[in-house]
Amino acid sequence: MNLMIASDIHGSAKYCEMLLEAYARERADRLLLLGDILYHGPRNPRRCYDPKKVIEMLNGMSDDIVCVRGNCDSEVDGMVLDFPITAESILLFAGDRLVYATHGHHASEDAPPPHKHGDILLTGHTHIPKCVDHGDFIYMNPGSVSIPKGDSTRGYMMFDGDAFVWKTLLGVEYMKWENGAVTEM
Repeated sequence: MNLMIASDIHGSAKYCEMLLEAYARERADRLLLLGDILYHGPRNPRRCYDPKKVIEMLNGMSDDIVCVRGNCDSEVDGMVLDFPITAESILLFAGDRLVYATHGHHASEDAPPPHKHGDILLTGHTHIPKCVDHGDFIYMNPGSVSIPKGDSTRGYMMFDGDAFVWKTLLGVEYMKWENGAVTEM
């Protein structure tokens, strides 16, 4: 399965559209959204903010979307989106590694959930793309689709069952995790 992973759209129609163009270009099978879909958040600037347009775009492909709830997602958001957004986390597998996917405002790099050696914690929330081997677990973050922080770029991740690849919204690869090693491009 070819999985696209993205986080923190925050109601930006412009960057949501670019993400969906990348989704088509990547020929992904599913889109995993790590929360913060519609609301821009009280500390974030409003860039191309049009949550109604984001609703329309995402609902048009609701069968392809798997989502976890972010700290800016509300019960009302779940009423207007045609896919569930209430799960705090989901579990995936990368070979024999468990991937715990969540937004990151509860379980985080500094407060990981219970895990076995080598498991992967995948979050959004910080808006900073990252891949860090903490010895007993690996922390990954795709960064933000619309509001990148920490001198990062807008982007997403791809996962093909073996490797995780970080890309800009234009599809340029800049980091890869494969066989336990990180490579920066």
